Amino acid sequence: MLVSWNTTNQCNLYCDHCYRDAGSVMSSELNTEEARQLIQDIKKAGFKIMIFSGGEPLMRPDIYELISFASSQGLRAVLGSNGTLIDAAAARKLKAAGIMAAGISLDSLDENKHDSFRGLPQASAMTREGLNNLRQAGIPYQIHTTVMEWNSDELEALTDFAIEIGAMAHHVFFLVPTGRGADIEQEALRVAAYEKTIARLMNKQKTVSIEIKPTCAPQFIRVADKKGIPLRFSRGCLAGISYCIINPRGDVQPCAYLDMPLANVRETPFDVIWRDNPLFRTLRTLEYQGKCGSCDYRERCGGCRARAYYYSGGNYMAEDQWCLYKPGERQSDETVG
Repeated sequence: MLVSWNTTNQCNLYCDHCYRDAGSVMSSELNTEEARQLIQDIKKAGFKIMIFSGGEPLMRPDIYELISFASSQGLRAVLGSNGTLIDAAAARKLKAAGIMAAGISLDSLDENKHDSFRGLPQASAMTREGLNNLRQAGIPYQIHTTVMEWNSDELEALTDFAIEIGAMAHHVFFLVPTGRGADIEQEALRVAAYEKTIARLMNKQKTVSIEIKPTCAPQFIRVADKKGIPLRFSRGCLAGISYCIINPRGDVQPCAYLDMPLANVRETPFDVIWRDNPLFRTLRTLEYQGKCGSCDYRERCGGCRARAYYYSGGNYMAEDQWCLYKPGERQSDETVG
């Protein structure tokens, strides 16, 4: 079980696809004491991994203190960052605070493309320097790439780059139109390209030792299974089942891309929200509609609940329309690759 806390809405970048629409500090963000209580309640709820994300988490002044506190509670603290602020001193402080791993965003080997997408000149160079500083500090890291039409042909090369720099994994995020991402929905991979790209990534997985994980693309479970690729993952979409997020103000959501605030930790303890919220309980029934409900991969894939919500006009239990698989039929080259 893992939970992601958007520690702040403040960010030094202005990324085209940001689900949080990050930039400036959000009013009424959780203060230090409220954050410490949240961490205790996350532990009480049975979570094992806590992701400190943003915005850009290193822009929060008490971030090292809170990482240290999470570690003291027995949580595995990990960082989700754009990497541009990880100088040598920051890397050492993260290590001392107890951070166990970091996920760093890199969307293209072409520095100009990455910088344009992330909204800051020299962002690519700064991110690469941050990766080097993590390595020097002895903090394991993985590369996070958001795949779009304009960079989809780079994915295998980005995996090779991840291996070259010593990353432990390459996680590829598929766009779900939320926040600023809704403004570039037309740049997302369309259905057939989406399936073929998942298949490409699983084919690449056969040839490399580091982990490749498509994210917000739960159909990778089915594709890997059909290709005979063993995975450490037993479930595709985790929203509300073994994963959720908390935004900077303390609102709890099923996932980053299901922008549905369910309750606030200032009013109800997080562990109670996680246990009792009706929407979480509904997601855990796995009683999906359409072909997701009758699919032989219903329990292992589950379809992307956020994508189902967006493209159905608000039904988070609807079928995932971006899946080409037809339950009970032999897979075509498009769905296996």
